[in-house]
Amino acid sequence: MTNNTEIYQYHRFANGIRIVFRRNQSAVIHCGVYVNTGSRDETPSEEGMAHFIEHAIFKGTQKRHSYHILNRIDGVGGELNAYTTKEETCIYASAMTQHFERCIELFSDIIFHSTFPPRELAKETEVIIDEINSYKDTPSELIFDDFEELFFGDHSLAHNILGKPRNIRKFNSQQLLSFVKKNYTTDRMVISVVGNLDFRKIVHICDKHFGVQPATSALTKRIPVTNTNVFSETRNKHGHQVHALLGCPAYSNFNDKRVVFTLINNILGGPAMTSRLNVAIREKYGLCYNIETQYSLFSDSGIFYIYTAMHPDFKDKIIELIFRELEKIKNVSISTSQLHQYKMQFLGQMAINNEQSLNEMQSIGKSFLIYDRVDTMDEIAAETNAITPQQILDVANEILDKERFSQLIYY
Repeated sequence: MTNNTEIYQYHRFANGIRIVFRRNQSAVIHCGVYVNTGSRDETPSEEGMAHFIEHAIFKGTQKRHSYHILNRIDGVGGELNAYTTKEETCIYASAMTQHFERCIELFSDIIFHSTFPPRELAKETEVIIDEINSYKDTPSELIFDDFEELFFGDHSLAHNILGKPRNIRKFNSQQLLSFVKKNYTTDRMVISVVGNLDFRKIVHICDKHFGVQPATSALTKRIPVTNTNVFSETRNKHGHQVHALLGCPAYSNFNDKRVVFTLINNILGGPAMTSRLNVAIREKYGLCYNIETQYSLFSDSGIFYIYTAMHPDFKDKIIELIFRELEKIKNVSISTSQLHQYKMQFLGQMAINNEQSLNEMQSIGKSFLIYDRVDTMDEIAAETNAITPQQILDVANEILDKERFSQLIYY
């Protein structure tokens, strides 16, 4: 089944695997396979397994050794990579257009025919433990994981994506194969492609390597998030700076108000130097080098974050200024002209990001995985431009209540 829009083209095979494609005029093609599974889908004994598989999936198949897998794309000047989040795994590649089938065939081989050789797993275990230790030396990243462990409590969304060394050392080939069989099902897969090829050729190539796979369905459902914790905690990390992360519950992927809140997130602490928190704290007082906000969405939950790092003497002043800015956006209506400027800034940033074809391939792949559609820039612009000052006030008051915020401080 094939559907075409002016910009994006879609196809769904009988086994449930979907394709989303946008054509451009580049000599390089970007492609990836998205699987709707991540660390959230692990049992307690499997913590870290989704990410471990992201590494181990390149280590051997029924017909290839590790070197041959890596050289298959590297050998023609391409790049092969992967990443894992709490709710998805992506294996992707960039290569010259003539090597598209080489990429797709390799994706199929490693997804459906990996063997996870024990000798390779032993080596990769040490690589991942080194990655974990490196992460622990990066407080600006570690603080987000520690926050989510406290925020989600006993729920699987609290799992650290990298896992813990004691768990990782126990993983064996059979456990990894079992996890893949249970979670890498065809009804959870999307192939995303951005490049200069005829869509009929893309469908034909993908059919040859993915469409022929037997249909499989996920047998387990995710445990919904029913509540989150509010906390205030300080941990001594003996660093030169204080790292502070403030956060509160926000809308999920499927709440219509997420569009308004995405704009609010950008207004408060997006990448622009004129974001409200940057102007109020860095530009006006020079109290920190970096302050930013982040809106993380999950299928049934979400978190809004405010992160900064500063000299210990400035912590209390910065937190006071942060909540002062939150009160402003809750209580002072944005003028129509100012809101128009914020919208233009937001849409401009999105357009620039999508100018990089790899970013666009990842963006449309994730969107199609979650929503079974991809909004065009015109559709996104129309939805964004329809946002009113009153909607900004209503959503800000619903989410940005000081009593809903938790905080984690690294000293």
